[in-house]
Amino acid sequence: MPFITVPGQNGPDVELHYEDAGAGKPVVLIHGWPLSGRSWEGQVPALVDAGHRVITYDRRGFGQSSQPWNGYDYDTFAADLKAVLDALDLRDVTLIGFSMGGGELARYVSTYGTDRIAKLVFASAVPPYLWKSDDNPDGGVDAGLAQWFHDGLTEDRPAFLKEFLQMFFTAGKPSLVNKPKVSAEQIAYNLDIAELASPKGTLDCTTAFATTDFRDDLTKITVPTLVIHGDSDTIVPFEVSGKRTHEAISGSELVLIEDAPHGLTVSHKDEWNRHVLAFLAR
Repeated sequence: MPFITVPGQNGPDVELHYEDAGAGKPVVLIHGWPLSGRSWEGQVPALVDAGHRVITYDRRGFGQSSQPWNGYDYDTFAADLKAVLDALDLRDVTLIGFSMGGGELARYVSTYGTDRIAKLVFASAVPPYLWKSDDNPDGGVDAGLAQWFHDGLTEDRPAFLKEFLQMFFTAGKPSLVNKPKVSAEQIAYNLDIAELASPKGTLDCTTAFATTDFRDDLTKITVPTLVIHGDSDTIVPFEVSGKRTHEAISGSELVLIEDAPHGLTVSHKDEWNRHVLAFLAR
């Protein structure tokens, strides 16, 4: 299996697992929490068929990548992304970041610039800033929600992840009326992926995506950008994230998919792919 080695920070080197398919202009897909590069299996064939070279990789701590004890912060994640782009010498790249993966996009461009980057896609992504505070009253995460993540992941991680994935694929809050938009088998498959991740990394990433402020990072973005979001996303609500990211990035395009939950790359795969492929073709 292909791996890219990232020098360890006061510890062992980290091996990032990646997959590389197709030929043409490169597209790098950055997965969300608490999944892996396998979560893009509904997008890779469509992108390859459209004439793109498609690279997926597992964030440190997830999938088949190394599971170090530390390093679950966005400066490190952005450095890992740089290592992938540098090792494969990718240029004229479109970066697509789903959910917490959108944070890598913002921090990478802010830190390393756009020499290698052609376009960006923020997909149901966490920027600009989730933490609710005096200077960010429109944030979506407060101390109570952060404690819910912490307690669930430390007391019964599999049960918590199952509950979370039910919400992940439900448009609106789960109820007798609002049921997941995907099959029980699809939820079980995603649960299998999530359970194999580093418990420490899974927990630490909740702090990273909940408390990292990307507002200044977004001001550095000058390349063509698409913001695509579900209008019924209760995990990362559009009003908290997608709407504000679109407003923060001058000239960005916005696509809001009707009746779509957070996990819209699965539940609304064909519609999502169609919009992204149209953006890539422009």
